[in-house]
Amino acid sequence: MSRYFTEDHEWVDVDGEIGTVGISDYAQGQLGDIVFVDVPEEGKSLTKGDEAAVVESVKAASDVYSPVSGTVIEGNPALADEPALVNSDAEGDGWFFKIGISDASELDELMDEGAYEAFVAKL
Repeated sequence: MSRYFTEDHEWVDVDGEIGTVGISDYAQGQLGDIVFVDVPEEGKSLTKGDEAAVVESVKAASDVYSPVSGTVIEGNPALADEPALVNSDAEGDGWFFKIGISDASELDELMDEGAYEAFVAKL
């Protein structure tokens, strides 16, 4: 499985043609305590860069953008009852949605983990 990051702090784990999307640990740290997450519905078609989800914290509400184009396979049902999963495990159980990737070449425009860490270090 390969993990890629966007400059907006989303990550996508790629396993074949399926991508699992969430926000980075850095992003959840900037947001603070997360109180609500609105994930996209199954079957929703997204283009890279589209608003896909909303995350609300005690500080602010933020849009989460799709790092790739495709069709949503599922939203993370656990986040409805436990949005704080994003705080405790942003890059694991706190994932937002799974997407069937329609254009794998879009992954070439994203950062790998090393490049993302260097990007965050400059912020």
